[in-house]
Amino acid sequence: MSERIESYAEFWPYYLREHSLLSCRVLHYAGTLGSLVMLGVALYTNLWLLLAVPLCGYAPAWIGHFFIEKNRPATFTYPLWSLVSDFRMFALAMSGRLGPELDRAGISRQPAA
Repeated sequence: MSERIESYAEFWPYYLREHSLLSCRVLHYAGTLGSLVMLGVALYTNLWLLLAVPLCGYAPAWIGHFFIEKNRPATFTYPLWSLVSDFRMFALAMSGRLGPELDRAGISRQPAA
């Protein structure tokens, strides 16, 4: 991608296309869930654990990008939109509503292995 994306409406389909493989998305879901769990643990036990929240979220996601999708995480260029989109993708997947968004972004859905 050579041109800078100027709106979130343009970014969202781009974000989904950067997560076209189910296994990459699953790693993102694991990271998002892990970061939410770590946030809860930190708030109830030790605030120093807040430092681990980004690690819990980003480590699985970046593994998905570097080793599965073989692309560069959008976080490096669009950090806020990427964070919002990660939670959006997670919420849509958990509610069973991600499929139509993938269709609109031109991503063929893979059957579960």
